[in-house]
Amino acid sequence: MTRRGTRIRLAVGVWGVLVSQVFLYPGVEDIVVALGGDGTIRAGMWFLVAEFAAFVAFASVWGAASDAVGRRMPLAAAGALGGAAGYLVLAAAPTLDLPFAGVLVVRLVGGAATIGAFSLAITALADLAGGNGRNMGAAGIAIGLGAALGSVVGGRLADADPLYPLYAAAGTLIAVAILFGTVSEELPGGERLRVGDVLGRLRRRPVLAVPYAFGFIDRMTAGFFALVGVYYFRESFGLDAAGAGLALAAFFVPFALLQYPAGVLSDRIGRAIPVVVGSICYGLGIVAVGVSPVLWVAVAAMVAVGALGALVAPATMALVTDVAAVETRGAALGGFNVFGSLGFLAGFLLGGTTTATAGFLAAFLVVGLSEVAIATVAARAVWRISGSESDYSWPETRTGS
Repeated sequence: MTRRGTRIRLAVGVWGVLVSQVFLYPGVEDIVVALGGDGTIRAGMWFLVAEFAAFVAFASVWGAASDAVGRRMPLAAAGALGGAAGYLVLAAAPTLDLPFAGVLVVRLVGGAATIGAFSLAITALADLAGGNGRNMGAAGIAIGLGAALGSVVGGRLADADPLYPLYAAAGTLIAVAILFGTVSEELPGGERLRVGDVLGRLRRRPVLAVPYAFGFIDRMTAGFFALVGVYYFRESFGLDAAGAGLALAAFFVPFALLQYPAGVLSDRIGRAIPVVVGSICYGLGIVAVGVSPVLWVAVAAMVAVGALGALVAPATMALVTDVAAVETRGAALGGFNVFGSLGFLAGFLLGGTTTATAGFLAAFLVVGLSEVAIATVAARAVWRISGSESDYSWPETRTGS
């Protein structure tokens, strides 16, 4: 198999995992009710939080395990099959009289498996030669297209029957597991370490805290849109689940289509400009969605936010690969996904709690300005570690201050 063919197959695998996950988002209110919860935003919040709590706990474990054994794909396939089993158990929950607390436990177990498929597929992309920005751009376009398709199709499935998205998610993950079995790996040469040693070396790379922080905030905004965005469009503009899915797609389509060229751009000009400038504009765009007076303005703002998010995401992931040692790459990207999953959790919790107590506008302001704040605070650090200082200078450097 050619490297390009491997890149395409891995990207399709990432796409499939995201499709399966996002199938549930537009109709989360209806799915929660069908599984025994109430229709409040808090119930939807805990339904999503349960899965991402498992993502946080297990992303680095999967990565470190793959570094230790020198294989990614068998573990990724096992994770996809475990995630599929979790969705099927959820679909059977009403007939099993499983209480909503039990549903949340199933979400935890399924999430622990699913993150293995997602994180290891991205790590396998990072293993390929040809440019970290290019490889992470392929991952980014897969993530965006998966979220875009999942949001549109998931909304229609939920309108037909709240359990249909669960069956569709299970079937998609089974197909992903089969696909992973056909992928030829291209692991870089390096020392094989035990899982504990891999994690130990990762802790001694504090420079990774910079892209991890951006990953946390970026994913927080995604989690915010996955929960609060759905309720916002349904309650503020009277949309059904399918309509809310289309509104989310207005973000995810440009987010997907622009990631690959944005990743290639970051290979050419460095990571600093896409990460810092893109993050500031991205945060302001989120605020613009929340203050939109009518639906078409909100949708147009979602398109702009998606384009800006595409500028940031591949450069941030590529920055992780740039600074991680070869023998700990799986754990490093797993750590990135840990912080990303923590960001999703924060987006669910912060967005859901702020919306419930202070309304939608306050929630959009808090989340959007958080993105602006991290870009402002960490700008110099990004500039330094991205290797761009030799080509560009900060204004205060040019003035001699």
